[in-house]
Amino acid sequence: MLRDYHDREWGVPAHDDRVLFEFLVLEGAQAGLSWMTILRKRDAYRKAFKGFDPAAVARFTDASVERLMGLSTIVRNRRKIESAIRNARVVRSIAAERASFDAYVWSFVGGQPRKNRWKTMADIPAQTAQAQALSKDLIARGANFVGPTICYAFMQGTGMVNDHLVSCFRYRQV
Repeated sequence: MLRDYHDREWGVPAHDDRVLFEFLVLEGAQAGLSWMTILRKRDAYRKAFKGFDPAAVARFTDASVERLMGLSTIVRNRRKIESAIRNARVVRSIAAERASFDAYVWSFVGGQPRKNRWKTMADIPAQTAQAQALSKDLIARGANFVGPTICYAFMQGTGMVNDHLVSCFRYRQV
């Protein structure tokens, strides 16, 4: 599962607001857990969070939170669930302001993927100035579970940065 994710999806530039929102939610849910745990629950998240439609998730209520807390197929952490709903509202607000969430997040890397040239896993930082700026702005807008490390993982996953090692076959592909 991890290999397929790496070989087919990780680091591929994403420009669909639903996909970007999905990564934002899943990266926040992953905090303190393994990415494999989240990948195993991803389909359940898609169902529980209405295909990651920010408009639908933004309408979730306290009753929705309680329903989600009862699902063993997702991470049952109230703060993370409430964060997904709060962040959906922030994403919608940003999209209304900037024409799309895509335009907003990609502005933090100048609209083009940053192509890094890492030789070892130890070279890859946990966060960057761009991730710190994205985190700071999202937090100022009311989002949470969007610290700079989570934001950098989001940027890696959505292809805003190419952090495949130069020796990886995917480096040149993405």
